[in-house]
Amino acid sequence: MSNIIKHVFFDLDHTLWDFDKNSSLAFQMIFEKFNIDIQLGDFLKVYQPINMQYWKLYREEKVNQQELRRGRLSETFSFFEKKYPVETIDAMSSGYIDFLPLHNYLIDGAKDLLDYLTPRYDLHIITNGFKEVQNKKLLNSGILHFFKTVTDSEEAGVKKPNPFIFEKAILKSGAVSNHSVMIGDNYEADILGAEAVGLKTICFNYHKEKLPSQNIQVATLEDIKNYL
Repeated sequence: MSNIIKHVFFDLDHTLWDFDKNSSLAFQMIFEKFNIDIQLGDFLKVYQPINMQYWKLYREEKVNQQELRRGRLSETFSFFEKKYPVETIDAMSSGYIDFLPLHNYLIDGAKDLLDYLTPRYDLHIITNGFKEVQNKKLLNSGILHFFKTVTDSEEAGVKKPNPFIFEKAILKSGAVSNHSVMIGDNYEADILGAEAVGLKTICFNYHKEKLPSQNIQVATLEDIKNYL
């Protein structure tokens, strides 16, 4: 693959930026601020699949940003038989968004991979996150300088896997789709979305899912060097 690739597009959360670890630290701050008497580990086990489901609904445009942020917290607290006024849920949600980019652990091998790829390819980001938050993550984690362009769903007006966000990113970068590769953790959003516009793909199988055998998939970021 490497001899035809000129541009490498990355997802951010769960691919380069360690969302689970950083999210856990942000929630720790929220729990302290709002005196929440639930074990953080127990909360996160319930919250994480609910959050993933809400992001799926958000990608499919079945919920808006406010419904995503309120719903994932309200449903998780309901599991623990706790109910907070909507104003408190909104304050928690806003605080979480503020705290999230204060913690900037990267996925193991991310910095090394970016150092390896930078002399060889033009690197770019395509993310479904919100512009201000995602830019803070890139800046605070010390990896913003690796990327020629950053395209987010807020700017594009649509979310992965919608073809338009990929087309916008390709146009913005000056890339050609058949000389480009998309690397991401989400099979539906990153892999199927990218393939729909002719991008080659590598799935970083962070979630350890069963994926179709024809897709290139890697268990670690280090393994990507075998293909690029």
